[in-house]
Amino acid sequence: MRLVRIILGLLISVLCCACYNHGQKTPDAWDLSKQQLDSISFSTTHHYTQNYNFLVRSELLPLADNMGDMAFDTMYVTKGQRIVVADIKTIPMDTIDSIWVKVARDQITQGWIRENELLASVSPDDPISQFIDVFSNTHLLVFLAFCVIVGSAYAMRKLLRRRAYIVHFNDIDSFYPTLLCILMACSATAYATIQTFGAEQWRHYYFHPSLNPFNLPFTLGLFVASVWAIVIIGVAAIDDAIRRIQASDAFLYLLGLGAVCAVLYVVFSILTLYYIGYLLLPAYIVFALWRYFHYARTPFRCGQCGAALQQKGACPHCGSINV
Repeated sequence: MRLVRIILGLLISVLCCACYNHGQKTPDAWDLSKQQLDSISFSTTHHYTQNYNFLVRSELLPLADNMGDMAFDTMYVTKGQRIVVADIKTIPMDTIDSIWVKVARDQITQGWIRENELLASVSPDDPISQFIDVFSNTHLLVFLAFCVIVGSAYAMRKLLRRRAYIVHFNDIDSFYPTLLCILMACSATAYATIQTFGAEQWRHYYFHPSLNPFNLPFTLGLFVASVWAIVIIGVAAIDDAIRRIQASDAFLYLLGLGAVCAVLYVVFSILTLYYIGYLLLPAYIVFALWRYFHYARTPFRCGQCGAALQQKGACPHCGSINV
C-alpha cells in the first residue's frame, strides 16, 4: 500500500507539473523580416520549420546535392539517424511537389529532398510522436485486432471454464477494473474522433506533443487527461486485485483485464472511424455498469463471518441468516 501511494503521488505530481515547449519567442510583428514572416506562415500550415529535428524511419533516405534533381550526386541517410531542417525552398515548376527541404545529419552529410518524400520517411524526434506512429498504423491496428480478438476469446473461454475471475463476467468487488474498461473505450472513441474531425489539430499535436492537458486545446486536453486517468486507475485496479484475491487468481484476472482493454481499444478506435462506435459506446457503458452493480458489487457483509454478500439472506460461506 505504501508503494502504491508513492506511485500515485508521483503520477499526480507529473500530471500537475508536466512541461510544455512553447517554442521560440519571436520579436514584435512590426520588426519581422519577409523571410521571418514566410517562416512563421510555413510553420502554421506545415507545423515545422527550420531547425526542426526528425528521426529517420525508412531504411534509406536519399538526399540530392542539387535542389530539383534527385539524380545528381545523391547521398543517403540510414534508419535511426537524426536530421535537422536546414532550409526550405519552393519550386513552382516542380509538378511532383513544389516544396523542397534541405536536411542535414552533420556538416558533411546534407542535401535536398521533396517534402512529401521526407515526411513519409521520418518522424519527429520526440518519444511521444514516435509512440503515436506505432499506434496510428492502420495495418498494425487490423493485425492487432485479429490477434487480440482471437487470443482473448480463447483465453476467456479457458478462464470461464475454470471459474476464474474476469472483468464483466466473474468480476471482483472493485469498481476500478470496470472504470478502467470504460475509460479505455471512451479514450479510443475520442482518439478516433480527433482523427476524423480534427485532423489538422492532431497533426499539429503530432509535431509538437505535450503530456500536459492544460496547455492543449480542449479536445486534445481531454484526450490526454483520459490517458493519465487510465494510468492512475490502472494502478488502483492492480492494487485492488492483489488485495482482494490470491496471487495466482490476481495474475490471471489482470491478464484478462489487459486483454479486454486491448479489445476495447482496437474495436472502438476502428468502429468510430465508421461512426458505429458512437452508437456502441453508450451501450457498452450501460452494459459494464449493469454487470458490476448487479453481479460484482457486494454492499453487505455477513454478521457472523464477515464474508461479502450481494444481498441479504443466507450466507453462502457459514449459512447464517442476515436480515
